[in-house]
Amino acid sequence: MPNSLDVLVIGAGPAGLMAADTLSAAGFSVVITEAKPSIARKFLMAGKSGLNLTKSEPISAFLSRFDTDAVHPAVRDFGPDAVMRWATELDQDLFTGSTGRVFPKVMKASPLVRAWSTRLAAQGVDIRTGWRWTGWDGNTCTFDTRDGVQTLTPRTTVLALGGGSWARLGSDGAWAPHIEQLGVTLAPFKPANMGFEMAWSAHMAKFFGTPVKGCGLWVNDVLHRGEFVISERGIEGGGIYEISSELRDGATLAIDLLPDWSADKVANALMRKRGKMSVSNYLRKTLRLDPVRLALLQEFARPLPQGAALATLVKSLPVPLGAPRPIDEAISTGGGVPFDALTDGLMLRARPDTYCVGEMLDWEAPTGGYLITASLATGRHAAKAIIAARA
Repeated sequence: MPNSLDVLVIGAGPAGLMAADTLSAAGFSVVITEAKPSIARKFLMAGKSGLNLTKSEPISAFLSRFDTDAVHPAVRDFGPDAVMRWATELDQDLFTGSTGRVFPKVMKASPLVRAWSTRLAAQGVDIRTGWRWTGWDGNTCTFDTRDGVQTLTPRTTVLALGGGSWARLGSDGAWAPHIEQLGVTLAPFKPANMGFEMAWSAHMAKFFGTPVKGCGLWVNDVLHRGEFVISERGIEGGGIYEISSELRDGATLAIDLLPDWSADKVANALMRKRGKMSVSNYLRKTLRLDPVRLALLQEFARPLPQGAALATLVKSLPVPLGAPRPIDEAISTGGGVPFDALTDGLMLRARPDTYCVGEMLDWEAPTGGYLITASLATGRHAAKAIIAARA
């Protein structure tokens, strides 16, 4: 086995695979090492819920969803339109949903990963699974493998090691000490796109697993629309994930149970006399609340007030959130390698010819295609910088 090579990519998620694809297409010899027994495990897991590749919207709107403009150059160069072209080139038929989210028609990731693997193999990429990176020994990268300790001495290395969540899929943040040994101060890992704990009363148990639709979510005086799910441990789902970073950082949450009704319409409806109806039947008939929204109102507003005070709660029901769910349950993480430790081409200033890409970088975005797009884009961005440096 050779002990030296041109480009080594460590990590076989979307960012690493895109870096390898771009480099090998340009004529570079590339080896990918992956700690897990197979590639793209987190990508494949994301595909089980449909594989939301990107979102079809103006690039200015797309870029606004990232918490730092440091990712903008990469995403501008390889944004939603480019991601769709890339997937189509891999024989994936796509469709765009009513919200602009883009999915493969097969609604899973495995056909895309197979097609991508075939292309990488045709371009001469050598993928070695079961190789866990254990750091550097001078210019040499060391690995624990099924065959014992192995070493590789690349001319250039691309680190695509993921964030700090979903350890069982390979994204465990175990690489952090190796970067810190270079004198790089990492931004602490924190959960992103995660749920929150709730101390539910017993009457909510029958709603565990129930999606809550048709609500608005108030955070920092901005109303967001999106579904969420009541679980035994709390609340989660896309609507919550979209605002989770603000909630994690201290913002309060309130639910608009009737976002399509004006406050006056709610107040006027509640002027109807209750008569002999139970409170539940009264609210169901006057406000047309389904059982789960009615349960939320009764959960967070006991005892229920009357009149204008009740109308106010219907339009802005405070939710006493608990702690964020643990980082290993988060879809993604914030924190990681700060951009000021990198060149514009994503090379580590502290270690020339070593690049960092994907979720190991310190950026955040909500679910909805932003995470996958930026991971692909940063992998390609670093690869283009390597190609330019060798020109």
